[in-house]
Amino acid sequence: MSEESYIQQLFADRIGGANFGKETVLYKFEKIKRAKAAAIKAHPDMEVIDLGVGEPDQMADMKVVNVLAEEAARPENRGYADNGIQEYKDAAARYLKTVYGVDIDPVNEVNHAIGSKSALALLPYAFINPGDVTLMTVPGYGVLGTITQWLGGEVVNLPLYEENGFLPDLDAVPEDVCKHAKLMYLNYPNNPTGAVATIDFLERVVDFAKKNHILVVYDAAYAALVYDGERPLSFLSVPGAKEVGVEIHSMSKAFNMTGWRLGFVAGNERAVRAFATVKDNNDSGQFKAIQKASIYALDHPEITERICQKYSRRHDMLSQALAGLGFKAKKPRGTFYEYMPIPKGIEGGPQFKTAEDFSQWLLTERLISTVPWDDAGHFIRLSVTFQANGEDDDRRVVGEIVRRLSDVRFEF
Repeated sequence: MSEESYIQQLFADRIGGANFGKETVLYKFEKIKRAKAAAIKAHPDMEVIDLGVGEPDQMADMKVVNVLAEEAARPENRGYADNGIQEYKDAAARYLKTVYGVDIDPVNEVNHAIGSKSALALLPYAFINPGDVTLMTVPGYGVLGTITQWLGGEVVNLPLYEENGFLPDLDAVPEDVCKHAKLMYLNYPNNPTGAVATIDFLERVVDFAKKNHILVVYDAAYAALVYDGERPLSFLSVPGAKEVGVEIHSMSKAFNMTGWRLGFVAGNERAVRAFATVKDNNDSGQFKAIQKASIYALDHPEITERICQKYSRRHDMLSQALAGLGFKAKKPRGTFYEYMPIPKGIEGGPQFKTAEDFSQWLLTERLISTVPWDDAGHFIRLSVTFQANGEDDDRRVVGEIVRRLSDVRFEF
């Protein structure tokens, strides 16, 4: 047996076993990537307007960058950070108090993570045994569910419907599922819907978690990106939340620090300790200079306020432009995403049975890239993190979207 063939037999079942790498099914983002490349090749002189990007379009604040440069030059920062420097944990606690009014013990109730994705990937190792259940909202960010399944657990989806304000119906979760559930993933403001949670809903989440002995994993990556008088809301600000859950914050979205890979887990002391134990066996901590630069960011939330002003302006432009074309588009209360139901089709042209159909049409025919979601209805996600330099360029990009779509008679 050749080396290639025997290696093929060694792959774990969780990633496909002997069939790993042989799958012919293309996943959503790979389809988008290939369609984008084909569209560029077919129309080399036409700009692709990318509304599918899930990360900020600008780099971090220069004052944060300058702190990084200074700290990277200090020899005391060259070593392993392990489970994080105390100064960063202290800053995380100050940030939660200043922005969200939450009191956190910086020694026992917070721990850094190499980005929120890493935190979501590691948490199941502390809780999931074969047969355990993780409750996952869909559409959504599936990392916690993927790792749950790799560990022999089961994922039960909680659909987010427009008629429920894109909040899961906790009363609809079957009793036998609740008996086996250990983790419940929530993310508000929500990717991809842009919905925000209400205090009333979060109070019901606390009651649900207490009743069913479930740990809430609250992904707060977009928590500070809110608009038009909406105040940033932390799950941990709800009475009893710290007894039932942890909250994951990210430097990526609120501070334009996506590639820096840093965030923190805060909340229930035992759950944070369990996360830290698993993490300590998976990495040796993020570079201390990055943590120290992030301290500056956390102590200056006005950085996020300026970012929100730009996103809010772009949301106003984009939602009004799309509504003018007949789409059911409206500005979200949070995140940099707009979530819009698709049209039925085009008069005298193609009909769209799925969001993927419509998203592919937009890309191949009009060079507008979006992300389709067919999990709970048929919607596309549009991001206002498109490439543009200033307010005039924002108007140019949105105007170009209108120009490319204004000759089409959509059926709604």
